[in-house]
Amino acid sequence: MLITLGRFADQAPHTSDYTFEHIYYRSIREKKTDWLATKDFIWRWDTDWFWCSKNLFAQNPLVRRLMGRKRLNSTTYAKVMRWNSKWGFTRAFSRLSGKTPESSYRTWTSRFARAPEFPCVLPPGDRHPARLDLPHRRLRPAAKFPLYQVDPGPLYVKLRLLGRWCRTRSGREPGHYNRKIERKVAELGGVKSLYSDSYYPEEEFWRPLQPAAYEALKARYDPQRRFRNLYEKCVLRK
Repeated sequence: MLITLGRFADQAPHTSDYTFEHIYYRSIREKKTDWLATKDFIWRWDTDWFWCSKNLFAQNPLVRRLMGRKRLNSTTYAKVMRWNSKWGFTRAFSRLSGKTPESSYRTWTSRFARAPEFPCVLPPGDRHPARLDLPHRRLRPAAKFPLYQVDPGPLYVKLRLLGRWCRTRSGREPGHYNRKIERKVAELGGVKSLYSDSYYPEEEFWRPLQPAAYEALKARYDPQRRFRNLYEKCVLRK
């Protein structure tokens, strides 16, 4: 694990540039000390959209130079993803290969002491390491968080699965490997983040939450139910 500490300085002996040929996340393992302008520090991940640029072969030095500095940013990658979603290039490839691509980029919370129990549930050809991230502890036992329930006292840690895609054989249930992850998170008493794809049955989705508390908020701020509820947005994606 690495901890990055930053501070402002009036002067710097030099500054690094991660907007073109150099890659920030790789530099973390190569440099003990680094200097960046404040603007470059804020946008240090953007050129490679964290590590997603490798999916477009943009971490190859030749491809990187052909794309040019202006195209190396998250805006470009998002446009490519929207284009692919519209025209279905990867879907067509999947039909020919007989396998379905499945997003496996996930974040979940586990007790720190039980984190090593989480095995890799992805197929051998798609296994990727999990990264420990953001250790945290609930410091106020009396505080209530109905939609994020963790026990007070123990140290929790977020785990991020670094693999973005795996491929499921045709005929399996949608979200085959994601369901394996969701079941394991529940077994270990963890909490899965809902910003990515979810495949929970409705009853299982609400089980670790407090539906009554959520409905009270819904009734107060959306009494006419103009907006979808949490399950509809996160799982059904209506």
